[in-house]
Amino acid sequence: MSDWEDDYDADGGVKVKSAPTVQQSEWRPQSSKGKENVCFEVKRGQPAALGRSDQDGPPWRNWRDKADTCGRDFRNGDRDAGRKGRGQTVGTGSGSPLSFAVDNSMIGRVIGRGGSKIRELEESSGARIKVNRGEFEGEVVIFGYSDVQQKAKEMIDDLVSDSGPRFSDGPRAPAPAGRKGSCWSSAELQSSAPQSEEHRERIDWLAFRENKDKYAALKWQDLPPLKKDFYIEDPTVSARTAEEVDAWRKENNNIFVDDIKEEEKRPIPNPVRTFEEAFLHYPGIMENIVRVGFSKPTPIQSQGWPIVLKGLDLIGIAQTGTGKTLAYLLPGFIHMDEQPLRRDRLEGPGMLVLTPTRELALQIETECNKYSYKGFKSICIYGGGDRRAQISMVRSGVDIVIATPGRLNDLQMNDLINLRSVTYLVLDEADRMLDMGFEPQIMKIILDIRPDRQTLMTSATWPPGVRRLSKSYLKDPMMVYVGTLDLAAVNTVTQTVLFVQEEEKKAYVFDFISNMEPEDKALIFVGRKAYVDDLSSDLSLRGIAVQSLHGDREQCDREEALQDFRDGNVRILVATDLASRGLDVSDITHVFNFDFPRNIEEYVHRVGRTGRAGRSGVSVTLVTRDDWSKAAELINILERAGQEVPEELVLMAERFEKRQRERAMMPSGDGRGGGRGGDGRRGRGGGRRDKEWI
Repeated sequence: MSDWEDDYDADGGVKVKSAPTVQQSEWRPQSSKGKENVCFEVKRGQPAALGRSDQDGPPWRNWRDKADTCGRDFRNGDRDAGRKGRGQTVGTGSGSPLSFAVDNSMIGRVIGRGGSKIRELEESSGARIKVNRGEFEGEVVIFGYSDVQQKAKEMIDDLVSDSGPRFSDGPRAPAPAGRKGSCWSSAELQSSAPQSEEHRERIDWLAFRENKDKYAALKWQDLPPLKKDFYIEDPTVSARTAEEVDAWRKENNNIFVDDIKEEEKRPIPNPVRTFEEAFLHYPGIMENIVRVGFSKPTPIQSQGWPIVLKGLDLIGIAQTGTGKTLAYLLPGFIHMDEQPLRRDRLEGPGMLVLTPTRELALQIETECNKYSYKGFKSICIYGGGDRRAQISMVRSGVDIVIATPGRLNDLQMNDLINLRSVTYLVLDEADRMLDMGFEPQIMKIILDIRPDRQTLMTSATWPPGVRRLSKSYLKDPMMVYVGTLDLAAVNTVTQTVLFVQEEEKKAYVFDFISNMEPEDKALIFVGRKAYVDDLSSDLSLRGIAVQSLHGDREQCDREEALQDFRDGNVRILVATDLASRGLDVSDITHVFNFDFPRNIEEYVHRVGRTGRAGRSGVSVTLVTRDDWSKAAELINILERAGQEVPEELVLMAERFEKRQRERAMMPSGDGRGGGRGGDGRRGRGGGRRDKEWI
């Protein structure tokens, strides 16, 4: 007869038994309260009172076992009551805690978010579970009767296995083989079981790298064919001797061409001297050029067009205002029109131009519309514009996209634009895009563009970041740079440097404006947005028509300010370095640097806003004692452009260099020098340093 049959008579009724005799050595509650409260009167830290020795574990575990057992007397009803009826004392039926190790990577499955898995396990099994994390693996400790411990362990085993159940997150998966209700065979479960470290297959990253070209080919295997070479060299161009070509390049701002290909060098195409030599076989392009009225190509265009039309990647380095935009736009029109696949069968744009600022993007869009060719449709995508309108234009079908990296990356990540059809990519003003931190967005965008595309990169400078970018995204390019790779301002601008005190700046501006001629147009650069508003307000109060431009203004206000300046409604524009690039206003006569820029590269770009398209210009720069760290670099720029170098600027550079040597010789922590400024005030100067250059 089984144990449970002893508790019932032949008719199924419960037998009445007298309470068993309890040995004196067993623990008995000292309170007269009911069983529900007895267990909770046991105090922590008293193992002897719980009938256990110190060797059985820490006191809190004994208390937890006792409390859990009492609690289950009422939750589990007849089962635990039957045990008590067979003479078991409260708590003596729960054995030692069951513990086993679990890999750290699996602990999250046992605990769940906020402990939700543990609570469900406890409610389902009737056990109490504790998880202790270790360095490499954790320990799971289960408290309760042996049967509930085993049940909880089986549930945890299911949970950490690949085929384990999901509690609140989804349907329950099949139980392991051998268990009731399993629909999987033992062989299937054995093959899917987690493998030991010795038998676990490792990922061969070396094989992935070796086969990356094969995987890339699979990704792009369905691409339509691509054609790049459209250059038909004019006989007069090919007939020029090497001596004639070298002499012409020196006469035109010392043009230098280099083949970046590491293997065997390719022949460099001769430059074209007229528009007809470049586009005689493309009458649609010639019609646009004649209509606009240009007389001859600029140096970067003369040497760049033959290279781009031959289908080669190009790096174009030239000062601002030298025609880099047209150098890539016109060949891009021919490239798209001559592709084997018809335009109406493309899934997206064929030409993409990435630019750093909204103003430059809008300017390039204007140029595209000015040189319309074969009905190509271009749109401008930039942050701050109407996103819905931009998405609508993209979905309506476009051929050319001019975009800032941030907004384009937003549309791309949300699958709102398809770039797989792009075959002609331009990275315009690459140095500025790197300065603005756009490199991560550029990387994401280019990953969705076919690798055999034609890529062009333009820049006004050649810093290490641009060199790294060219190696990553251009394939065997040729480089054309006009003048020098070193920083240099255009030689059509007369540069003047004035030494003033900070509080005298506004007086100099007012005096400058009062001496402007009626046909003059001035761009005033200020270092901070708040100063732009302050200075423009002061000028307005004096009755001077002025517009302002900085990043905190609404896009509509920025466009209105630029349009007023272009149209001549106002002759003065006060702006931050936002206007140092992408502002193509050809009739600016003066650039006034109210504040010296944060680096010498921005100075070059500011100066390049005037003296454009063959015109001459004037640059006026106010220099204070706080700008002495940039004096040496400014001297180099002035000397390269053949400008007069003021004696005060030379003294300032010498004093700064001397100060740097003194600070390098000072022992650290002596309290002198005071960080950037030399007097303890961050970047403001003063004290001893203020007197050195005067």
